Amino acid sequence: MFPCMRSKDQVRRAVWRAMEREGVSRFPGAEGRVPNFAGAKLAAEKLSQHRLWKRAQVVKTNPDSPQTHARRLALEQGKKLVMAVPRLRDQHPFRLLDPKRLTKAQVREAATIKGALKHGRVVALEEIPEVDFVLCGSVAVNLSGARIGKGGGFSDLEYGLLIEESKIDQHTCVATTVHPIQILREHLMMTDHDLPVDLIVTPRAAIDVERVYDRPRGILWNHLQPPQIHEIPVLERMGYA
Repeated sequence: MFPCMRSKDQVRRAVWRAMEREGVSRFPGAEGRVPNFAGAKLAAEKLSQHRLWKRAQVVKTNPDSPQTHARRLALEQGKKLVMAVPRLRDQHPFRLLDPKRLTKAQVREAATIKGALKHGRVVALEEIPEVDFVLCGSVAVNLSGARIGKGGGFSDLEYGLLIEESKIDQHTCVATTVHPIQILREHLMMTDHDLPVDLIVTPRAAIDVERVYDRPRGILWNHLQPPQIHEIPVLERMGYA
């Protein structure tokens, strides 16, 4: 560990406070979540211009507010979306959104969390198509590819599940959209189960990262506590299979 490295919780609190102080957080506020930020729509448009996004046909995405615009653009551009339900609480926790099966009005609604649950098709892990691109939400990132989420570890678990099912491989681009204030010039604490990013997109720039961290190669069972496994049906099923 680097000297004086802040804990993840310290980093989260500092970023949330800074976003509120600088007036760059947007509804419903920064604290306790992947924060919505001023310029999120511009960041989504910048992301949509990246060569790897343009090439992607299937995008695995997070359900958080700041990535709503990116989800909408993906569907409008004919890309399929794979989304997980909050906290992976369902027996089959992934939803597949196929824009070919949606009207224009449904596409707009499906980009929201509630709309995705309403219009997305429930799919078993083995039914999910191969993923070309991963979009995740972040509280903080740095230019080494380290990423800190809101603290539940669900993005890491979702990625691990899809790695286990060979729906994602080590070459799949992992991206996040953030406000520049969320890009920190310090070492961030990373563990073996944390998912680093390859691409950081702000309202003004798309930054291809020289990632120095390895990605998790599946579910790291020794990092999970029994209560966590019991609360997530798909993990409980896999753990006792």
